[in-house]
Amino acid sequence: MKIPILKLGDILLTSMPEDLTDEDALEFQNAVLEKINKTESNGIAIDVTALETVDSFMARVINDTAKMAKLLGTEVILCGINPQVALTLVEMGRELIGVKTALNLEQGVTELRKLIDAGNSIPE
Repeated sequence: MKIPILKLGDILLTSMPEDLTDEDALEFQNAVLEKINKTESNGIAIDVTALETVDSFMARVINDTAKMAKLLGTEVILCGINPQVALTLVEMGRELIGVKTALNLEQGVTELRKLIDAGNSIPE
């Protein structure tokens, strides 16, 4: 499966396709981490609008991908969580710990900019 990951300045934009198998989800995770490493991007927005449902494995993959990206020095924003996915995550007790979220991709990119700019500012 080909994972489209676009570069926009110093940030990356990608989306999780619907109907991912467990193998596809791990391939997505690997592609994201490889692209971060290759481009040395400061941030990534992961759009999950296409996901209509998630299971505990998918929730773990999303959370782990964000944690791994943070370890590589990249800010992460998860965009487009639909109400059903949010409800499912809460009911399963699967919080996306340490993952910042935004309503949509536009807000996600704006929030990423703020995070990156705050991280690049020199304290006085």
